[in-house]
Amino acid sequence: MGGGAARSLSRGPQYKLNAVCPYYTMFPLEFPLTILKQASQDTVVFDPFCGRGTTNYAAQTLGIASYGHDSSPIAVAIAKAKLAVTDPTEVLSLMGRLLEEEHRSAVPQGEFWEWAFHPETLQDLCKLREGLMALPETDASIMLRAILMGCLHGPLTKDLGNPSYFSNQMPRTFASKPEYSIRYWKQRGMNPRFVDVRIPIRKKVGLVLGHAIEGHSSVNNIRCVDSRDYAGYRDIQQPIDLVISSPPYYGMRTYVQDQWLRHWLIGGPETIAYEATGQVDHLSPKGFAESLSVVWDNIYNKASDDVRMVIRFGGLASRKADYDQIFRNSIEQSAGDWYIYYSRNAGNASRGRRQADVMGSRTKTTAIEEKDYFIRLRAQ
Repeated sequence: MGGGAARSLSRGPQYKLNAVCPYYTMFPLEFPLTILKQASQDTVVFDPFCGRGTTNYAAQTLGIASYGHDSSPIAVAIAKAKLAVTDPTEVLSLMGRLLEEEHRSAVPQGEFWEWAFHPETLQDLCKLREGLMALPETDASIMLRAILMGCLHGPLTKDLGNPSYFSNQMPRTFASKPEYSIRYWKQRGMNPRFVDVRIPIRKKVGLVLGHAIEGHSSVNNIRCVDSRDYAGYRDIQQPIDLVISSPPYYGMRTYVQDQWLRHWLIGGPETIAYEATGQVDHLSPKGFAESLSVVWDNIYNKASDDVRMVIRFGGLASRKADYDQIFRNSIEQSAGDWYIYYSRNAGNASRGRRQADVMGSRTKTTAIEEKDYFIRLRAQ
């Protein structure tokens, strides 16, 4: 399929929910959609590194069951929203109810918070945060949480009465570090504007919930687990037929740190936590390949006889390594008798990071060309 035809697949109104919250690393919706349009309705799809749930969302729109794992709680919160079945009335009613509660919420203190949000905006934001954390998860609360994450930070709009984000000027795909942000705002005299949180939320609800999608997979099909741990696969009820995924780039371990502000919103600390746990081994190409092979082992043990994997894999230009060989080694080291029957160049993921320009050239590391690998099990 040509590039123009492939891009047109995701432009319909039924795909708008995929834009509920930007995520720094993400493959385009067209990638899983193109593959899944050739799959039967009874296919069971799995993404062991589901990120913001693009594969799961593509499957949901086509009426195909799917499961997704990720070790990042931010990614899981976004991915769950892709499978939530709710409507604008439910989400906006929940927002109104939480904002009307008669109490003042605990507000994070410090220079960053004073510059990042207007005090009244931050108070309402904290009220919504605390309210959602206290509630049992429902499809409506999961959706409202993802919408808040999507509106949390981003560029300022020229129309003061029609803001799209709660924050002072920031990128929308990742949260810049506090020291850098404070310096940026101070140098430009950019005091935070008051934002009525209802305006960005209503705009986002109108954008992403304008088209009802029938639920074929529950929000519970998305789990915050390490895909190397086989215990996490026990909730997958049927054999896996098709895997569509993109593993982490070798050397990139800051998935939570780059989203630290959204992490705070869903219950994380109000400062950046720099430890990185529950991730594949990034210390050496050998260790990385071995970590991936454990994931392929687990999929093999949960797969149907006709299982197929389509994996998009790339790396960072700053980490010198043969990425094609890393991936091929991971397949060869697996206990499953996998083989790569086709591969192709998939372009460069850096094209999706142009939002980094909103606050200067903060991003120094670029991505190399990615490749798609099509993999099967050898016949017994």
